[in-house]
Amino acid sequence: MEKLLTKYDRILVFDTETTGLLCSRDEIIEFAAATVELREGKAVVGKQYDQLVTLSPGGFVPAKIQQLTGISTQDLRERGLPKTRVCRDIAELMAGNTLLAAYNAHFDLSFLFYLLLRSGDPAILKNKDKLDLLTVFRDRHDYPHRLTHAIEAYGLTGQVANTHRAIDDVLATVAVMEAMARERDDLERYINLFGYNAKYGVEGKPIASVTYRPQSFERRHLLYETEAAV
Repeated sequence: MEKLLTKYDRILVFDTETTGLLCSRDEIIEFAAATVELREGKAVVGKQYDQLVTLSPGGFVPAKIQQLTGISTQDLRERGLPKTRVCRDIAELMAGNTLLAAYNAHFDLSFLFYLLLRSGDPAILKNKDKLDLLTVFRDRHDYPHRLTHAIEAYGLTGQVANTHRAIDDVLATVAVMEAMARERDDLERYINLFGYNAKYGVEGKPIASVTYRPQSFERRHLLYETEAAV
């Protein structure tokens, strides 16, 4: 982690909860993030951000999503921040030389792009390097690969949890990232390099600044040692 922070002023670890899986149609209902910064030579969690986001007119939280997250349509009406305000906050969090990191980053970045496209400025994502911790975990550990499995694999159960609430999942991702950095000091090799299941391809529109490569579950080679694929 400290090695990454010699290249960046901070790492912004973030997570979203959404009304569904289709980024062009569904909406972010919760956005959370935490900065990781270098203080006295050590990587530490700095600012934390966690906000519910108002729905578009006529929008609602499907029953399945409410059951998963505990977030209701009424919660968003009463406590959600306007999308434009959340977009301004996100821009401030990402200011400067900031590395963006998430677990399954392609999913969260895709939703974030559409939120910013409609209510903010998507250009803030353009010049930001991106790190997907799911790609790293797939390279190092056997299937299954959900965040909860990474928590278990690194012995973090009881310290953090994958609750499907954004701030909890952010802090869990930070802990997983720290464990990954201790496990093997090569996280910088995964910057702007995302793996995908060759059987299904990249879900949705690829991110222009990211290189995508098919990632085998057999783990014969590290992803950054394989040839690029379109």
